[in-house]
Amino acid sequence: MANIISDETIEYVGILAKLELSEEEKENAKKDMGEMLDYIDKLNELDTTGIEPMSHVFPVHNVFREDVVKNGDGREETLANAPERKDDCFVVPKTI
Repeated sequence: MANIISDETIEYVGILAKLELSEEEKENAKKDMGEMLDYIDKLNELDTTGIEPMSHVFPVHNVFREDVVKNGDGREETLANAPERKDDCFVVPKTI
């Protein structure tokens, strides 16, 4: 099942990818793209009846935690090493 990639296709892909390819690189890209398409054709020959489609190889679940404040905000510990502070803020040199 030799998939033949045209020069126009390689030019178009190069434009989309914003690549300037030499003639040798274009030939290599044609060969590589052809091999990829041949592999996809080979995969299409597999019998996948009864196999559930998946979107990811690992189980995906919500990894977000509840937004709950724990142990305060640590303000005092954060400001403990400040060279200079005013109220609950760091004092830093003025920059313009």
